[in-house]
Amino acid sequence: MSDKGVDLRDQLSIDTPELVGIELPLAGLGSRCIALIVDSVVQGFSMLALLVVGIILIALLPGGSSVRHSNSSGDPAKWALALLILIPFLLQWGYFSLFEAFWNGQTPGKRLLNLRVIQQSGRPIGLFESMGRNLIRIIDMLPGFYLIGALCIFANRRQQRLGDMVAGTLVVHSVPVETPMLPQGTRTFTAAAIDRPPQPMAPRTVELPADAVARLSRDDLQLMENFLARRLDLPLAVRANLAEKLSRRMKEKIRSDIPSGTSNETFLEALVFGLREVGHSNSS
Repeated sequence: MSDKGVDLRDQLSIDTPELVGIELPLAGLGSRCIALIVDSVVQGFSMLALLVVGIILIALLPGGSSVRHSNSSGDPAKWALALLILIPFLLQWGYFSLFEAFWNGQTPGKRLLNLRVIQQSGRPIGLFESMGRNLIRIIDMLPGFYLIGALCIFANRRQQRLGDMVAGTLVVHSVPVETPMLPQGTRTFTAAAIDRPPQPMAPRTVELPADAVARLSRDDLQLMENFLARRLDLPLAVRANLAEKLSRRMKEKIRSDIPSGTSNETFLEALVFGLREVGHSNSS
């Protein structure tokens, strides 16, 4: 019997821009609840700290003790009181939206649980998708304890709450990057301590037909760049499969085979480098 653990989490196949299906483990209700509890604790401490600071500022401002009796619209204490009411509102609804939009689809709770929000296409979410899914959060929370959201997750094959359905997003488990404990080859742990600092890697020289790059389009460049940018987040088997299929597609377009001794990823890197050089020359 194999010692390798079996992943029993729900899997979802997503067709990437490279026209290859990737299996993503969907986040279940349990892990999402724990992440929400962590985020709620962070929100609570942040709100408490802001309230304490706001109360201190109101007390220190001129006229702070007579806020209720002042009719002047320019009273600093009134503005401080309005800000004291506005900050908790922004913290409650902006916390999830801003974190997910600008922190790779994660909040502190999601990062702790290794979760991430993505688009249904597999691409990272932006501010529009993040705001969309979190504006509906108020409905998912009804009538209390996220009951509507929990029922939607149970009833939905993609485990989406209402906010996810509206914004077209999914919550998945992030794939950990597999990093070898030892450097490549016969190097030892102490080798890194005595070696020179790593130098920037120069583009690898790959012999390609003269008109190879000219046969490719900007869309081809985007496909290859998408793969190369996120390959470290993929399991090794999926990464190799994507590189092989994408390389085969590019070989058909440039009508040439991969030079002997060249890996699929090196071949794709050479094509991207060539396309960028052509684009730079055309813009000069």
